[in-house]
Amino acid sequence: MYTRILIPTDGSQLATKGLDHGLALAKALGVPVTVVSVTVPLGGLALQGVVQAQALESYDQGVREELAATERLVRQKVAEAGVAAEFISETAISAAIGIIETAQARNCGLIVISSHGRTGVVRMILGSQTQEVLAKSTVPVLVVK
Repeated sequence: MYTRILIPTDGSQLATKGLDHGLALAKALGVPVTVVSVTVPLGGLALQGVVQAQALESYDQGVREELAATERLVRQKVAEAGVAAEFISETAISAAIGIIETAQARNCGLIVISSHGRTGVVRMILGSQTQEVLAKSTVPVLVVK
């Protein structure tokens, strides 16, 4: 049914729930996974505020450190699950767009993604990358709460 599963992660505790679920599903189905971490570059007003508070190089260094930590976590989880996997990092204008584009480029038949399950005003204020993936993806999406 699925030949490859895409699992987006940012290394957070919530994303790790989706990672664990996706790896277990991949193992049960005997299919490989692509684990992606999407970085959104700073720009516009966000960049102005950050540049005043810290140098852009410091931001980039922080992103590199987070990616390295996320990759270590992913490699540990993949080894424990015994699943064939690749870890990639992408840069996109939004995490949702990066996830969707990666799923299409890697021929993934399913996206397994975590969600806080926020609703109403809280979701409007904080936004939801999961909701955007659900709305825009042509690839089936499994949401792990």
